[in-house]
Amino acid sequence: MTASGDRMRRSFCSAVIALAIGAAFGSHAAQARDQIRIVGSSTLYPLTARVAEYYGKTTGKPAPVVESTGSGGGFKLFCGGIGETFPDIVDASRPITGSERAVCAANSVRNISEIRIGYDGIVLIGSREAPAMKLSPRQLYLALARTVPVQGASVPNPYQKWSDIDPNLPDLAIRVYGPPPTSGTRDLLGQLLMDRGCRTFADIAAMESAEPDSFRLLCRTMREDGAYIEAGENDRLLISKLEKDPTSYAIMGFNNLERNANTLQGIPIGGVTPTYETILDGSYPGSRPLFLYVKDDHRQLVPELASFVATYVSDDMIGEDGLLVDNGLVPLPDRERKDALADAQKFLPAKP
Repeated sequence: MTASGDRMRRSFCSAVIALAIGAAFGSHAAQARDQIRIVGSSTLYPLTARVAEYYGKTTGKPAPVVESTGSGGGFKLFCGGIGETFPDIVDASRPITGSERAVCAANSVRNISEIRIGYDGIVLIGSREAPAMKLSPRQLYLALARTVPVQGASVPNPYQKWSDIDPNLPDLAIRVYGPPPTSGTRDLLGQLLMDRGCRTFADIAAMESAEPDSFRLLCRTMREDGAYIEAGENDRLLISKLEKDPTSYAIMGFNNLERNANTLQGIPIGGVTPTYETILDGSYPGSRPLFLYVKDDHRQLVPELASFVATYVSDDMIGEDGLLVDNGLVPLPDRERKDALADAQKFLPAKP
């Protein structure tokens, strides 16, 4: 064979191989995934897992895979891109931030549906054997912040016992298990409770508008001397720690308290005890909405996505007598329930 003929043969073979590889990749990209993937909040994990289990049993379809990554970790995965390797849904215990939306957009994740599914509360929980106490937001801030004001100066937190803050509080070492930075519970702890405690100091409150970054850093940075212990995303393990050690407390979602009311107690904040009623009416300072964020562009990739979302927002799940309400979800008021159904409408199966 001549040199030119050999070159032609190699060129032809290379073209055939390239076409074969391209066809394989194209087929892989177009292939629909039959199992929904959900990431996000540790607070919502047990609720979403119940919906996934129910969906699998009642439809005969594969139950969605649900991972507890924390809301922040969930958004990071969700915003990574479009395609079968990326999650379809984030269940979140806080709204998506502007910076997270920007990351999503940069990775072509631009069509996102936000669906409010109910309410929860950020609560300080202790064992039923733990000393009962009532805390103000100011006292909670003084117990947990890395630096606090003392005689007009910001100093490393000197309070070792609850009674160091107020002699009426228990004479016990401050030991509070809490969520890590990736958790939506941690974000809302800062925004709803720590900031509120900070604002009781006039000089710090003045920073909020003048120096917002400094205000957030001062108010939301948790102490690292053993009094506040980052406990990961395993809520069941955390509850077990409280049951074994009645001198410790934990920052968790309200539904954990509701599911374990026989062994745990909720600590009142600002004179308000965490209950269904106080969370729903907003009088409890740590109340918060809960969300699903759904990747619209995955409706074709994951055919069961529409049916699953419809199941999640159904009366059987989040209505006043729904399965998730029995597991600690505070149901939406009627008006917000109608809004949630409207937000989910694009995913609902078409009526015949």
